[in-house]
Amino acid sequence: MRDNKNVSTIPKALPPEVPRFGNRVTGGIGLLIIKLLGWRFDGNLPAEKKLMVALAPHTSNWDFVIAMPMIMALKVQVSFMMKKEAFFFPFKRFFMWLGGLPTDRSAPGGLAQQMARAYREREKMWMAITPEGTRKKVHKWKNGFLRIAYAAKVPILLIAWDFPNKRVVVDSLYQPTGDLETDMREIQRRFHKYQGRKPENQTDLVEDDKKSTAE
Repeated sequence: MRDNKNVSTIPKALPPEVPRFGNRVTGGIGLLIIKLLGWRFDGNLPAEKKLMVALAPHTSNWDFVIAMPMIMALKVQVSFMMKKEAFFFPFKRFFMWLGGLPTDRSAPGGLAQQMARAYREREKMWMAITPEGTRKKVHKWKNGFLRIAYAAKVPILLIAWDFPNKRVVVDSLYQPTGDLETDMREIQRRFHKYQGRKPENQTDLVEDDKKSTAE
């Protein structure tokens, strides 16, 4: 018999500030999938129109297998970055509908300024990034998500995959200080208590400030 603790719990109502996605049908499909997988959602989403979503620990392709139906069940619009070259007919409209944000790494000002502009142009926007940048083990996290949050002046919502307990967990809403070393160290510390599908791929907690903010 399935442990009742692992039956999904999805908030019945979201704050009106949260960007919305999908409908009852897509929401029902997402909920069915996560119930079949035995996962649950733990926590409450904040009443914020604009924020950065940091997702960790990212150690396996299964992370997205869990995340996508959870997003569908929550009916939350979560944007993500894609190379501008991917936005061509007939896929452009589909990617935009999903929340894709075209990026040009060669544009003046870099990605942080491009994404800050995207935040300014939208009434509501939640953008998700995995700080590790890869599911393989890395020694240092990339700081692009922090630079975008600084440029856009938005808080960072920390959401974790907790595989041993089959939970997607809202850990906390972090208000960046503007200091890369301080923010990276604190965010890594908050994520460190969670375990991904492949713990051997998780980034070790870095205590040395100078090592925690790799480009």
